[in-house]
Amino acid sequence: MLLLSKSDIKKVFSMREAVEADKEAFQLFSEGKSEVPLRTNIQVPRHEGSLLFMPSFVDELDTACLKVVNVFPKNIEQGLPTTPAQVLLIDASNGLVVSVLDGTYVTQLRTGAATGAALDVLAKKDCKKGALIGTGGQAATQLEAMVAVRNLETVKVFDLNAQRLNAFVEQMSEELKAYGTQILAAESSDDAVEDADILVCVTPSTRPVFDGTKVKAGATVSCVGCYQPHMQEMDPEILKRASKIYFDSEDAVLSEAGDILIPLDQGIITKDDFTGDLGDVLLGKVTSRENDEEIIVFKTVGIGTQDLMAAKRIYDKAMQAGVGTIWE
Repeated sequence: MLLLSKSDIKKVFSMREAVEADKEAFQLFSEGKSEVPLRTNIQVPRHEGSLLFMPSFVDELDTACLKVVNVFPKNIEQGLPTTPAQVLLIDASNGLVVSVLDGTYVTQLRTGAATGAALDVLAKKDCKKGALIGTGGQAATQLEAMVAVRNLETVKVFDLNAQRLNAFVEQMSEELKAYGTQILAAESSDDAVEDADILVCVTPSTRPVFDGTKVKAGATVSCVGCYQPHMQEMDPEILKRASKIYFDSEDAVLSEAGDILIPLDQGIITKDDFTGDLGDVLLGKVTSRENDEEIIVFKTVGIGTQDLMAAKRIYDKAMQAGVGTIWE
């Protein structure tokens, strides 16, 4: 069994590779070639946490995967990961666990890559300005995904916690300097959103974190943080203005994402407003952006096939490179 830490994974796997792995995952999912039961979600109300168990299986790859990911937003106050996790990669030809990967980092990678895949397919080609709302555990890879798929001149970042915001901007400016994008602290959510070609939200908020009337024509919006029915970081106004609304998995989104469930319940939108899953766009079954004036919305909650494809590609590359620790 190969044990792979975050530093091991970073040695062999890039964000761009993660984006391509997610694209393949979404296509396999849309083709019905992956078996992905809806995640088991056990609430831990006393600590405002969730225990999530995500299995997946792809027969043609002889590969299965189980991710155990625990979401505890208050961990950030203690300097702990908000989404501690492990990924078990399984050889489905014999049932052996061949690798255990740092699931926190795999989750960050594949979740950022979901936004990256959506932006690569749906965003205007000529995007110059980005906006990121939220600086928690998933924010760094969301930011990297944005600049990895579009040549952005600036990204404005906003968070309610000014100290955390400034520390994040300083750290990301250093870590992502090779991309050549200027990363700036925004004074407000409005300041971040104004004139942004790309808007990414990654917060556990229970009320909208941006004003949907201020999003400009042609923008692409990816909302990532909301994963429970009571959460709503997306302003429903943007759904009314959107030309197209896409998901990683409509079934998964409709099972847990308040960003969509609440506006549906309120009659702000109907299922007729949905365009389709990103995998179907990649397969050519569903139309993509048709002009540079359309506002596009992408909502993702994550599917197990993403973990499987990322883990499989990381494991294969690590084995070739001799990276990781063998547990015999």
